[in-house]
Amino acid sequence: MASGDELVKYITERVVTYIETPKEERRRKSRPKEPWAEKWFGMIPLGLTLMKREPGRKRKR
Repeated sequence: MASGDELVKYITERVVTYIETPKEERRRKSRPKEPWAEKWFGMIPLGLTLMKREPGRKRKR
């Protein structure tokens, strides 16, 4: 296990790196959240949605 000094050094480096990074860059790195249904049940909800959709219906652009 790491000693206390190494742990403090690691945490300090992470905090300084976070503070020095511009806010816009931090936001760009974060990825959008996936819908909860896909997160918990995978592709099944998407497949059911596509099957439920009317066959002749086209997507509006």
